[in-house]
Formats: sequence, structure tokens, C-alpha cells
Amino acid sequence: MLLIKSSQTQALTAIMAEATHTSSPECNCAVLRKAARRISNYYDSELAVAGLRATQFAILAMVNREGEVTVNSIAGRLELDRTTAGKNLRPLEAAKLIRIARSKNDRRARAISLTPAGQAVFEQAVPLWRRAQTRFETLNGKENAAQLRALLKDLKTA
Repeated sequence: MLLIKSSQTQALTAIMAEATHTSSPECNCAVLRKAARRISNYYDSELAVAGLRATQFAILAMVNREGEVTVNSIAGRLELDRTTAGKNLRPLEAAKLIRIARSKNDRRARAISLTPAGQAVFEQAVPLWRRAQTRFETLNGKENAAQLRALLKDLKTA
């Protein structure tokens, strides 16, 4: 039998009470994660016709815009660690939508570029993404959506 002192019981009760709040509407992390999952699932469903997920579309859009992007650059811009960025790139490379090769500018870096198939899939996905954006803004208000993006871009953490 486990014996717990009164002070330990009080500390444990306080920790459990705090843990209960993490799933409450007051927990910033829980609310943001839930909203992020809902929005990601929505965009994923809209982009599914093109065979893409929202993160993959973001990568293709970045590579399309820049022409050639390093793995580290993708990781930094999407605020992912390098390993996670690599995991997101592998399915795109396996589907032959991107090419990963030595950078022309820095032979030590690996650079990502779109293949012709990747360009075609990206062009197919752009109107799907626009439709998702328009529907999101229609449901939530265009001004509210703009304010939400601005707020999230300026979000501060410790």
C-alpha cells in the first residue's frame, strides 16, 4: 500500500486541478491546437483532389515562388525542425513532385526544386487552395480572417 503524506496529497491535488484546466476553454495551447487541427483537416480535404495535404501545398508553393529552396530554409520558414521538414519532403520526392539535389550556390546544401509533375500538381492545387481560402473567409468573415492571421503572426511565447 502506498502512503502519501498530507502535503503530498495537497500538491498532487493542485497538479491534477491544473492538468484539468489544460483541456479547458481557458488553455491557450489546447484551444489553438484544436483550431489548428480543424483548419488543417479542412484544407487537407479541399486539397485532396490534387493528392496533397496543406503542408505539402505550402512546400510546393514556397519552392514554386523561390525556384530552389534548401531543406534548412523550408524548415525555418515553416518553423519545423530539419528532421520534420525531411519527413514532409520524402512523400513529395517519392511522388516525383520535387527533386532534391546539391545546391548550385552551396554544394554542401541540399536544394529542392519542382519537377514538371510537381509544377502540374501545384497548378491543379492552387484553385483548390483559393476555394478553401474563400470559403474560410466567407464562414468567418474576411476581416476576422485577416485579423486572425495578423494576430497569429505576432504571437509571442517565452
